[in-house]
Amino acid sequence: MTARALPSTGLLPAAAPAAGAAPAPGAVPGSSVLPASGLLRRVRAESSVPPRPLGDDELVDRFGRRAVDLRVSLTERCNLRCTYCMPAEGLPVIPTDALMTAAEIERLVRLGADHLGVRKVRFTGGEPLLRADLVDVIARCAALGVELSLTTNAIGLASRAADLRAAGLERVNVSLDTVDPDVFATVTRRPFLARVLDGIAAAADAGLGVKVNAVLLRGVNDHLAPELLAWCLERGHELRFIEQMPLDPGHAWDGTSMVTAAETRELLSAEYVLTPDTAPRDGAPAERFRVVSRATGQDLGTVGIIASVTESFCADCTRTRLTAEGHVRSCLFSDEEADLLGPMRAGASDAEVLDAWRLAMWAKPRDHGDDQDGMVHPARGMSAIGG
Repeated sequence: MTARALPSTGLLPAAAPAAGAAPAPGAVPGSSVLPASGLLRRVRAESSVPPRPLGDDELVDRFGRRAVDLRVSLTERCNLRCTYCMPAEGLPVIPTDALMTAAEIERLVRLGADHLGVRKVRFTGGEPLLRADLVDVIARCAALGVELSLTTNAIGLASRAADLRAAGLERVNVSLDTVDPDVFATVTRRPFLARVLDGIAAAADAGLGVKVNAVLLRGVNDHLAPELLAWCLERGHELRFIEQMPLDPGHAWDGTSMVTAAETRELLSAEYVLTPDTAPRDGAPAERFRVVSRATGQDLGTVGIIASVTESFCADCTRTRLTAEGHVRSCLFSDEEADLLGPMRAGASDAEVLDAWRLAMWAKPRDHGDDQDGMVHPARGMSAIGG
């Protein structure tokens, strides 16, 4: 796939709320939550959007993309304070009764799997391990026949990995930006590296697949990229480097601290030869490379690089998202959300929920939260959206 590059500038402001739209619980001003029909009317008013075609019951959008990967946020809470994700004081807590229950999550996943073509589900946050009912959520959804994975910082995973595997979880994606204790404490504002490493080891011992996600920050941990890759390769964990995105709630991102995909490849090239992997990407965000040691010539495995900012893959996006409050978010960068949980609690039928979900995804923006060239800096940060 040839990636379409975006302009280096062009960060767009968050969309203003629609008249009369209430902000999502815990959201900062700027995020608008609408019924799916209202969201579609708004998008049609601002651009040329054709009616949704009849006869296609899956999650297709007006640009022909089909969503088969569902991300479900379970909480906005987290026990780390990563500098690129959360302020030091944390975020406002969403009331527990505003979050989806295990039964409501099960219902939405069932509807997605049975009627909308959803094949994979990844649970995110915040930190999903902070949900006391996580094993119940996994067990309920595993019975629906979809592939289940979990994005986590692995703190607390050591004591829960075996139960999660037994419930039906297949893989964890662990956020780990460095294996240097001092740098870890600088990035996360917490001295918990040993607990993270224990969690990763327990996950592997329990039979869970392990991927590691890392964000490189200029002048902070970028020089340690080869070390982190070596650590992952030695343990058989696939590492994916992710470009820092404008998803910080403080809106401080300006791209200057972001280490680009091209720079990441250059950082790794001192010790490794990277060759594009020939396996089909199939809508996956990471471009994968075979990794060969320069010193020995040995093929060591693979590494992925997710160039969310500089090498856009929006044209091949296959994702649909549910926030912890049960709002459909068609694009990670969009400030538009369509409420499914409210209608469900008001007695909406499965058919009505499905129609709302389809309409929300039909209105999915072209790329990076907008139909124009540029990138929206969403009002809600990554922890509140769900990664």
